[in-house]
Amino acid sequence: MKVLKDILYKVRLIEVVGSTDISVDAVCFDSRKVVKGSLFVAVKGIQNDGHVFIEQVIKAGAISIICQELPKEKKENITYVKVNDSSVALGIIASNFYNNPSEKLKLVGITGTNGKTTTATLLHDLFTGLGFNVGLVSTVVSKVGTTEIPVTHTTPDPIQLGKLMDQMIKKGCEYCFMEVSSHAVVQNRIEGLKFAGAVFTNITHDHLDYHKTFEAYLKAKKKFFDDLDADAFALVNKDDHNGLVMIQKTKALKKTFALKSSADFKCKILESQFSGLLLNIDGTEMWSKLIGSFNASNLLTIYSTAMLLGQDKMKVLTILSNLSSVDGRFQQIKTHSGIVGIVDYAHTPDALQNVLKTIRDIRSANEKIVTVIGCGGDRDALKRPVMAQIACDESDKVILTSDNPRSEDPEEIIRQMQKGVDRVHQKKVLSISDRREAIKTACLLASSGDIILVAGKGHEKYQEIKGVKYDFDDVKILTENLETIAG
Repeated sequence: MKVLKDILYKVRLIEVVGSTDISVDAVCFDSRKVVKGSLFVAVKGIQNDGHVFIEQVIKAGAISIICQELPKEKKENITYVKVNDSSVALGIIASNFYNNPSEKLKLVGITGTNGKTTTATLLHDLFTGLGFNVGLVSTVVSKVGTTEIPVTHTTPDPIQLGKLMDQMIKKGCEYCFMEVSSHAVVQNRIEGLKFAGAVFTNITHDHLDYHKTFEAYLKAKKKFFDDLDADAFALVNKDDHNGLVMIQKTKALKKTFALKSSADFKCKILESQFSGLLLNIDGTEMWSKLIGSFNASNLLTIYSTAMLLGQDKMKVLTILSNLSSVDGRFQQIKTHSGIVGIVDYAHTPDALQNVLKTIRDIRSANEKIVTVIGCGGDRDALKRPVMAQIACDESDKVILTSDNPRSEDPEEIIRQMQKGVDRVHQKKVLSISDRREAIKTACLLASSGDIILVAGKGHEKYQEIKGVKYDFDDVKILTENLETIAG
């Protein structure tokens, strides 16, 4: 329970009708979750406008309304607060309602097209290994210490975030590592949070179904850094030419990391094998179980973040050398078949290019690379032919299949992917819309020593078709088929 005037602290108010000296039991922006004593924030979303539900939520027990447009008819004993942007107000209100937990944590946000989940998850594992109680907010799972909490979005809504971080404080967490998506920035889901640091991994073609242009996507990422306080740090990947763009206007401490250029934190790949990486990080050699140059960049990102958070270099490198890959991120499957299976979340052109280049660089001779790839429905269609083209350029055999078709026709998605298949590659390409059958076919096409990449879904344990989610696990299905061959 909070007093309304207290949870309106720092909210830019345009007009108030009624008393702010009232007790609020809950904060809601979903009309279906309103209970007696609630403060309802009427947010204008992409699909729904919360203003439409104001009368309904008052009947359900809401005692105060935050809105951008005051209703013509106002109810007695209801406090109406007009603001310029309800979504911004929601973030600040949610933080105030939960006693501003981000100010009591060292909260670090990780943004970028690729590498967010691996970086955030391994930072959680690293700092846990260093002896800290740590929170995690990621695409795959959120954690309060070691307790896992299921997630539905890359970045939860402000109320979920406030509640989650309040739990972290109550459990004694000192740090929290959090994926920050471009959607979350644009939709003001991180408003009201205080970040100790922000990390930029890279930016490539993605989410143009939402942002429409690459410039808008870049601007969304950049806003995260623009809004940092002067006592925070801004760590960016200098190997990405947009890295320095991110920190042009930030007030935060600016730091860089790189594999290919001069930077504040440096790493050199000494050896790259399917068993791991030998790296030189800031003058010290370390071995990692992780695979590929993109993971070398991830490890450098994690190391650099730890250094900026004041941790001991040798302790950090020692723990990093023992960390394992995140589920669905270049996850290797080894069976007695002699075929190497790899499952990876690569669902952008750049991520697919990185994974396939890593496989090509590491393979020892002429082992075939068989790639199974699809593209998600109701998402950026421009990348579909590009994904197919990359798969063909870097693989010996390619099977175009379904990812999560959602509301779209899987066959139509595949037809759009086929536009990226050059004539010289047509003989190496098969189209099988049934993903299970596609994986089975890939296993039948491969021989001992060959490498099968199943890309696009990674850690996901479902396939969404026509609005229904069916159980589907790439790792499980690939493993079963490889074991059948071995048997």
